[in-house]
Amino acid sequence: MTPTLVPDTLWEIIEPLLPLPKPKPQGGRPRIPDRVCLKGIVFVLRSGIPWEMLPKEAGCSGMTCWRRLRDWQEAGICDLIHFALLDWLSRCSKIDWSTAVVDSCSIRAVFGGGRQDRIQLTEQNWAASVI
Repeated sequence: MTPTLVPDTLWEIIEPLLPLPKPKPQGGRPRIPDRVCLKGIVFVLRSGIPWEMLPKEAGCSGMTCWRRLRDWQEAGICDLIHFALLDWLSRCSKIDWSTAVVDSCSIRAVFGGGRQDRIQLTEQNWAASVI
């Protein structure tokens, strides 16, 4: 796996946003570092492979990466990371804000949106309805 998946500049932006790990008073297995998990998460999301197929060179299992991503999503950390990265890209003039694309996957259409006109039938259909 390439080490450039999480370069130092990216890690410097993301690291302060991540929650501190909870202490383990009873001991147990050492926690996988967040940067290693983030590298595995980025690899899976960029390559499109299943979590179970994450290579051992990643330094952690796909299940560990998946759980860490789930925990960060539930805590709202992923939204913070998203906004922090957009802010950083904007300050570096890497984003052109004059053009935007919105699709139904990212913006919810409340009540399915509005219809302008009814769809006119081209001819009467005598086929039996299956519903």
